[in-house]
Amino acid sequence: MSDDDLREAILARVARLRPGTTCCPSEVARALAADWRPLMAPLRRVALELAAAGRIAVLQKGSPAGREPRGPIRLALPVRGMADEKAD
Repeated sequence: MSDDDLREAILARVARLRPGTTCCPSEVARALAADWRPLMAPLRRVALELAAAGRIAVLQKGSPAGREPRGPIRLALPVRGMADEKAD
């Protein structure tokens, strides 16, 4: 699965979110393949690239996750002023 496929799937899923809600990256992976676990690392990387570009938000505990988050993340619609709040 290409990065473009992952990017498209992430953007489509996030576009369907209600404002103020999030989704788990595994929801995107599960929609793409029955054997979804191998997609998690590349999906996470592509999600962080999209967040750096301001196209989505990647959150941890409701706050921006930063560039290299450790642990669970959530995907959300971008919020103005959220980008670069946490640059760790």
